[in-house]
Amino acid sequence: MSDHLVIVGGGLAGFTTAQELRKHGSDVAITIVDPEGLPYDRPPLSKEYFDGSMPAEKLAFRPESWYSENAVELVSERVTRLLPGEGKLELGNGQVLSASNTVLSLGGRARTLPIPGGDLPGLLELRTIADADKLRETLKPGMRFAIIGAGLIGAEVASTAVKMGAEVSLIDPVPVPLVPACGAILAGRLHDMHEAHGVKVHCAMTQQIELVGEEYRITLADGTIVVADAVLVAVGLVPNTELAQDAGITVDNGVIVDDEQRSSIPTVFAAGDVARHRLADGTLGRRHEHWESAMHAGQTVAAALAGQPLPVHGAGWMWSDRYGIHLEAVGDMVNGTEVLRHVDGLPAAAFRLDDEGHMIGAATIDGGNTVRAARRIIDRGIIVDPEKLADSSIDLKKLAR
Repeated sequence: MSDHLVIVGGGLAGFTTAQELRKHGSDVAITIVDPEGLPYDRPPLSKEYFDGSMPAEKLAFRPESWYSENAVELVSERVTRLLPGEGKLELGNGQVLSASNTVLSLGGRARTLPIPGGDLPGLLELRTIADADKLRETLKPGMRFAIIGAGLIGAEVASTAVKMGAEVSLIDPVPVPLVPACGAILAGRLHDMHEAHGVKVHCAMTQQIELVGEEYRITLADGTIVVADAVLVAVGLVPNTELAQDAGITVDNGVIVDDEQRSSIPTVFAAGDVARHRLADGTLGRRHEHWESAMHAGQTVAAALAGQPLPVHGAGWMWSDRYGIHLEAVGDMVNGTEVLRHVDGLPAAAFRLDDEGHMIGAATIDGGNTVRAARRIIDRGIIVDPEKLADSSIDLKKLAR
């Protein structure tokens, strides 16, 4: 059998694998199998695409012509079975593909609420273009819109929905979400923006959802009942590991992979939200669900398949947008000591330092240049002066030299 790579899933990790292989000069036959067809970007679904300011064609990573020009076949089908021992995959239409190597970039599905009414028909989720289309069609100015989950997606949708004229209720049991991502102070400033923009915030566990006539009644643990015309459930994702598990591949809240993104079956790789690394000491790391980590995983798979040195990636980076501000964070915002930088009296950046003074993490609000400099400081292992970090008059780029 001639070499044939089959990529299952057209998200960022899968697309990046194909793109990087062609950049490496590989002429291996590549097929991307995804029922949604043309691979596209997900972050705009909660923002620009949701509010209609970005047309669907702008979501695509590349126009359709790129795939034919780069000899990448797109198959709009679902893989129903992996047979890695035979080097085959079965598709929903009965077709069988041969594969010398397979990449699973299946992402995840929206997590449901394990409560009475958590599976009611009509509850909204946001993972795909179709979900965003349904959300946009449902949302009308003046309607009562409840969002369960105030993480990145929930917060971004709340911001967009308010702008579109909805009356938004945001429900989460965590008093201040995103503390692990950007530190308590910046997370608090971000969370306070919801009420400042007219969102009604409820800090309580959701206990039950009922559909009474055409309205939803959400019962919270503190006794509050939130009434809504539409409900979005945004409480995280469940990795799509079923194909791998049925094929005998090791899974544990993700497909377990090594440094090359290789699973327990060497011809099967996994990348993106579905993958989980086994660390050097044998323990399992966290799954990473951010855009850049998916891209990096695809680059790693491509390098491994092309026989190239594995890329060295810097500190992990993420971003989010809400209410006209831009959040960025890099590295570890959980451990170490926090140093704050204020601009116009408001906390605008938070840095984390280890015991020796090395920066290990940074987060900023509307501070792209600052976070880029912070990333260089982290990656270079530079020891920084906390007083200079806190001084907003000092350009962080000077500390990165």
